[in-house]
Amino acid sequence: MSAVRVVLAEDQGMVRSAFASLLELEPDVEVVATASDGKEALAAVATHRPDVLLTDIEMPRLSGLEVVAELKRRGDTTRVLIVTTFARSGYLRRAMEIGVAGYVLKDAPINELVDALRRVRLGQRVINSQLAVSAWDHQDPLTDREREVLREAADGAPNAEIAAYLHLAEGTVRNYLSTAMAKLGARNRTEAATIAHERGWL
Repeated sequence: MSAVRVVLAEDQGMVRSAFASLLELEPDVEVVATASDGKEALAAVATHRPDVLLTDIEMPRLSGLEVVAELKRRGDTTRVLIVTTFARSGYLRRAMEIGVAGYVLKDAPINELVDALRRVRLGQRVINSQLAVSAWDHQDPLTDREREVLREAADGAPNAEIAAYLHLAEGTVRNYLSTAMAKLGARNRTEAATIAHERGWL
């Protein structure tokens, strides 16, 4: 079988170089391109048509999950393996919902990552077992609209600005924020956004 052709997306330069070097040591893995943010990742996939996109989640311009969603929208068949430091059940649930082929943590041994690449290329799904259990223990209580409003609030935008940006009434924004705070047991919108972010729900 031919080598697994990989596009590697990681915003931290040293980590990206280290990953690329380690993967290139494998005789059946070829890193055809690297990217430092989500936009570059999309461009690299479009140019090189790899078997697997190996990507982090939190990156500039587009997150790894946003990249996956855009690839799906384009009808791109590249399989995606998420590799991240974030052991957050919310991220895993969202990743699975949009169809990632694998989700592993950066602290895993390199041989596990390479094995995951091979399995993903073959059409299998590879999910960190501890995270898989945690994902079902911590259900995301937020609706898409509550999440959208809370994400804007997390950046410090006032209600009026959020309302204008999302084409909602200001009172509706307040209602969404109040509901989100109640669901998360938060005292204010900043605390609600922090809780949601820590659990991977934003």
